[in-house]
Parts: sequence; C-alpha cells; structure tokens
Amino acid sequence: MNSLRAFVSKPGVRLAGAFALAGLLAMSAPVRAQVDTLKVMIGANPGGGFDQTGRSLGAAMIAAGSARNATFENKGGAGGTIGLAQFVNSERGNGSALIVTGAVMVGAIETGKPPVTLKNATPIARLFADTMILVVPANSPIQTLKDLIDKLKANPGSVSWGGGSRGSIDHIMVGLIAKDVGVDPTKVNYVAFAGGGEAKSAILGGHVTVGVAGVSEFAPDVDAGRMRALGISSSFKLRNLPTLKEQGVNVEIYNWRGVYGAPGITAEQRKTLTDAVVKGTEHASWKEALRKNDWGPFLLTGDDFGKYVEAESARLGGILREIGVAK
Repeated sequence: MNSLRAFVSKPGVRLAGAFALAGLLAMSAPVRAQVDTLKVMIGANPGGGFDQTGRSLGAAMIAAGSARNATFENKGGAGGTIGLAQFVNSERGNGSALIVTGAVMVGAIETGKPPVTLKNATPIARLFADTMILVVPANSPIQTLKDLIDKLKANPGSVSWGGGSRGSIDHIMVGLIAKDVGVDPTKVNYVAFAGGGEAKSAILGGHVTVGVAGVSEFAPDVDAGRMRALGISSSFKLRNLPTLKEQGVNVEIYNWRGVYGAPGITAEQRKTLTDAVVKGTEHASWKEALRKNDWGPFLLTGDDFGKYVEAESARLGGILREIGVAK
C-alpha cells in the first residue's frame, strides 16, 4: 500500500492512481444483495411440495448472494388460495415478497372461483416441472400402459385410479388420459386420498388398480421393485422411464411450481426480484434440490410466465369441467 501511495502522489498520475485504488477497494467490498430480507408466503402446511419449493429457493438465493436473508410463512388451505388472499391483501408494493404457486393453485382457482386469484399478483418466474407417474403394484397383471388402456376402454369403471384430492393434478392427469384414448372422463373411477402415505398403502395393497403421483413420491418403490412404472407425463426422459407420449398417449402435464410477486410493485422492483430469483436458480444448492426431488428445470420469467399461467388455467379448467369437478 505504501508503494501505491507513492505512485499516486506523483504528478500526472494522481487520477489514474485514484481509479486504481477505487478498483481495489471495490474488489474487496462485499457485494450488496439484490433483496435485503426476502419474505416468502407458502400457501400450504410445512413439509409438502410448496413448502420444499419456497424454502429451497430462499436458501439458494441466500447462498447465491441475491438475498441477504429470508423469512417464511405457511398458510395452508384451499389449494393455496387462502395464503394467496393474505399475500395480495398484505404485501402490496413490497418488492421483496414472493408467494409460491403452481399447477395445484391454478386448479384450485378454477375449481373454487375465489375472489382473489393470480391475476391480482405479479408473475415472476416458473421454476421447475414435477413430472407425474403412473404405477401399479409389482404383482399386478397389468404389465404395460397398453394393458391399462385396453382395460379402461373395455370397462372404465373397472379401473380405479388412486391419487391426491379431487380436482388435483393427479385427477386432471387421469381425465386427460381418458379423454385422449376416447373414454368419457366423467366415467373415470377416481379414488382420492388425503395424503401420499395413504395412497401408497392402497396401491401396494392392491386396493386400487393404478396409482398417480409425482415421480419422486413413488420412485423409491419403483427402484425397490415394489411398484412397476407404466409411464411418466413429461416430454423428456427421466430415470429412464417410458413417457406416455412415446407409448401413444398424447398427454403431457406437470405439477409445475413458480413464484409470484406482490401486486403494485414497480417495473424496477419486478426486474430486481426476478433477477434475484434467477440468480438463486443458478446456484449449486438449487440444482441439488432439483436432482434430489426429480424436478426438471422449467424456468420462464415475467410476462411470458404470466401468459403460460393463463393458458394453463384455461387447459386445466377445461378438463376439470369435463370431469365434473369445476363448473
């Protein structure tokens, strides 16, 4: 540092020396986070997919330096729409607030028609795709997707589908499959379970013909040979499992997740928040969360994400009406 002072004190080089010193100081100064305190609303109880999404993203943003710290609030109920109403009413203009959303919330909005919807918030980013899977117990006589479809066509009521709540993405996927193969979706024999553990027991016990869930939920049972995978709902390969499309069933659906910002934020606030989220998704900790949960990268930001949600609302709402869940 003494030699630097001597250098910048010489006539004619003071300005250049000042720039050099400023550069050194800038390099040593900590980079200011884009978001000071990130506030994440999670419209579900702790431990589920929405909760994992919100907390994993917050941790990744902190690790990436795009958020200094984060707080989380869980407000479950009605497919996330109770948390959405609180978020919209309490966070207006807050450029550091996010709410976790996804296909489940879109379906809940189409079914319940709540007064507050995603149109009242600000699209920030779609994050990942949680691919769905069809499974049967290992001892099932159904060996392939074709076997299942043949049985469904012959007698729709003879095939019982075990999955999440009525109107869930699981239920929607079953309706889309029935429709694609020429079976009336209202004839589907769908059995709703309150939780994944209950559904898994019913599948393994042979109490339902076929099970529907996210890949990560049944992957351990498939790997252990307790269940047989018939197909997954993505257009891309995952765990070397066969897709529905490559077996002739033209259905592609994801239990995708994303985040919205508060209403009333400025364009500058929206850009800052979006950039901070994207930086978080580039961090190794986020990529590890994707790998661990079999989540496929599905990043889409801003207005393009908003248009995607509008299209998904129309598509999911349409099939919910066809299967008699929504009006």
